[in-house]
Amino acid sequence: MKRIRVGILGQGRSGRDIHGRFLVKVPQMYEVAAAVDELADRRRRAAEELKCDVYPDYRDLLKRRDLDLIVNSLPSHLHVPVTLEFLKAGYNVLCEKPLAKKGAEVDRLIATAKKAKKVLAIYQQSRNAPYFREIQKVIASGALGRIVQISVAFNSYSRRWDWQTLRSWNGGNLLNTGPHPLDQVLQLFGEGMPEVFCRMDRANTFGDAEDHVKLILSGKGHPLIDVEISSCDGYPCFTYKLFGTRGGLKGTTSAMEWRYFKLSEAKKLRLTTVPIHEPDGTPAYCHADKIVWHNEKWEVPKSQSDLFNSMSAVFYRMLYRTLTRGAPLEITPQQVRRQIAVIEECHRQNPQIYRKA
Repeated sequence: MKRIRVGILGQGRSGRDIHGRFLVKVPQMYEVAAAVDELADRRRRAAEELKCDVYPDYRDLLKRRDLDLIVNSLPSHLHVPVTLEFLKAGYNVLCEKPLAKKGAEVDRLIATAKKAKKVLAIYQQSRNAPYFREIQKVIASGALGRIVQISVAFNSYSRRWDWQTLRSWNGGNLLNTGPHPLDQVLQLFGEGMPEVFCRMDRANTFGDAEDHVKLILSGKGHPLIDVEISSCDGYPCFTYKLFGTRGGLKGTTSAMEWRYFKLSEAKKLRLTTVPIHEPDGTPAYCHADKIVWHNEKWEVPKSQSDLFNSMSAVFYRMLYRTLTRGAPLEITPQQVRRQIAVIEECHRQNPQIYRKA
């Protein structure tokens, strides 16, 4: 079984805690051969934990020809330029989210990967989340009927002061957290570019980027999608809610419940303009439709309760098939390009949030 030799750029929360930590668990598929970080302490730790070569500058890896995959987990503003460097030099690249800030940047990355005949993958692992896959199953079953609205909240309360609050570093809630719910809801939206309405605010952040986002996506023949990504919620929640013509669903990343009725069991009704009344003749509200509800529940399996690990496992198995057998990517740059186009439009609609408070 071929082992993919990997070089990881960056040993921060992503490079170390997500990619490095997972890859050492699957030595039959991947081998971390090199890690890069400008901080000496992080290089020392990487050498100990990953048992790999370490470097202070990502350019050092451009000199090596024994690497099958580069994982770009550098700060967000370095995703596009550094990924371009490695693609041009003939490396397959897995780039962390956000892939870019503008659609034109994604177009350039796609064109460069095609010209170099190399794989460009994006770490949108949330599409593999157990709760999201269950939501897709419920929708596909048709039990809820036509989905009218999908509401998603990825909210918490925080006062951040790190680099991810800076516009110049491609920070802000929309680019930091937004790629997770956006990748999911755009799959549920369906094909095509949605109409975008977005309002953003700077509230608790110490940087100059937004920390509160309200986003509405709509389109004829598509469900209305309502997304919140806020650092101003005193009651933190990571929730989904579905509104359907025959029922609904509510849930979190660990548990969900939904209820629905069957048309075959429902009373046949007709529109009327005759006043509705109770059996005794007194006026009545239009609530005599006795619906038989069917209730179902889901809880994340214990084997998948470690969300980051379970999502990483599915993603890296998929990527392994692509790198070793030429299987198509399940999460493509073209799909991510639509997400970046939505983000770009949100920023265009909200120039006022960047003024000095």
